[in-house]
Formats: sequence, C-alpha cells, structure tokens
Amino acid sequence: MKLDEVKISGAIIKRFSDKLMDSLDCDVAVVGGGPAGLVAAYYLAKAGKKTVLFERKLSVGGGMWGGGMMFNEIVLQEEGKEIADVFDIKTEEFTDGYFCADSVESVSAVCAETIRAGAKIFNLISAEDVMMYGEKVTGLVINWTAVGLGNLHVDPLTVRAKYVIDATGHQAEVASFVERKSGCRLLTPTGGVIGEKPMDADAGEKMTVENTKEAFPGLYVAGMSCNAAFGAPRMGPVFGGMLMSGKKAAGLILEKLK
Repeated sequence: MKLDEVKISGAIIKRFSDKLMDSLDCDVAVVGGGPAGLVAAYYLAKAGKKTVLFERKLSVGGGMWGGGMMFNEIVLQEEGKEIADVFDIKTEEFTDGYFCADSVESVSAVCAETIRAGAKIFNLISAEDVMMYGEKVTGLVINWTAVGLGNLHVDPLTVRAKYVIDATGHQAEVASFVERKSGCRLLTPTGGVIGEKPMDADAGEKMTVENTKEAFPGLYVAGMSCNAAFGAPRMGPVFGGMLMSGKKAAGLILEKLK
C-alpha cells in the first residue's frame, strides 16, 4: 500500500475532531494530568462516568516523571502502594513502610490504564477560565496552550461539566480563577487560595488527602491543589498522597452523581 499524506492528515483531523466534539459535554472535567488528576479520572471513568482530562503540557504525569531532583524514583507509603498495586506498578520495599517505584513506569502505567478505563485525555490544552451559572462552576473555558505562550488574541472554546476537578498543582489555578474573577468566596478558611506552606512530608501527605474536597460548588481540588487552596505543607517526591487524593476526589464526586 502506498501511503497518502492527505489521508493521514484527514484521519488525524477527523478522529481528533470527533473525540473533542464528544467531550464538550461531560460528567467530570479534570484540569491537570499529574498523578492526582490521572487517578481521579481513572476511578471516575471506571465507574462509567464521562470523564475528560485537560493537560497544558505535551506530556501528562506532572512532577512524577522526575522523581526527586531528576532521580527518577518515587517513594510511596503503604496506603499509596495499595493504589499503585491497582495499576500493577512494580514496587520494592526500601525499609519498613517505605516503597520505591520507577517514576517512568508509574506514570506510564497510570496513564495507560486511565485511557483504557474510558477517560479522554487532551494534552497541550489549557483551562484559562471557568464557566459559572450563579454561584456554581459548570464547566471550563479552554484554549491551546500555545495561544497563551504566544500571547495571541484567540478566543477560546468551552466545555460543560457537572463537576470540575482542579488538579493543577502548586498554583491551584482553577480555584484561583473562581476567587479572582467571580467575586465569590471559596470554601477555605480565608475564602481564597491560601497558598502552600514549606516542606513537611508527613503533615503534607496527610493533609493532601484531608483537604481533598469541594473548594467551591461544582469544583473539587485534588493533589497539591488541595494544599495550595487550604494552606497546607508541600511534601516532595513521596507520591502516595497524590494517588490517594485522586481516588478520594473521584469517590466524593461519584457520591454526588448517584
């Protein structure tokens, strides 16, 4: 068979367009493809909910790819290992209660299983705003990441979602949109994004899970967005809390979607 370049281009355009069209109205839109966002999308899609994830960068995985300071190993505690086992990630006990995993395998496994569960992942697309009806987040305003990087004046598109998960990491960007642009108060002690505190791995891991909750009607926070929104410590390259946060966020939303 002789390859036809135009047919190749047409296949990409048609398939992508169909996928995006089908994703414009969904149950849950996840912003951020780090470990918390991916795990949340996995559990939601596995439960049969129409789930779409938008990642601004070329690759998903957030900070997990680089492990600690580009040493591509991550650490999990026992509770985090239990979720890693769901994705068949190979772990090895380093010492009592500390388990190591290859970061590249970890990201690859979680990403593959999330897609196989039925979630749709769009990379190189950023959320630049939220849609709100009254005082409830009802969707996202999206654009190509390159538009923002190029400072181009290009109008965005929109995605309607019953619930949105902010898994954007240290900046809690989606929660910040709500605070900055709506004039409404978040469900945090100060009514706004408090910002993360200095490193405290033990407290940070626990509070990541504790702070995984609704930050505003229709908007949940997961992963480091939790600690940024609610003012808790960072924890570095131990990733159990990220995985558990994603699973908890999915569970909370599934309860609402019943």
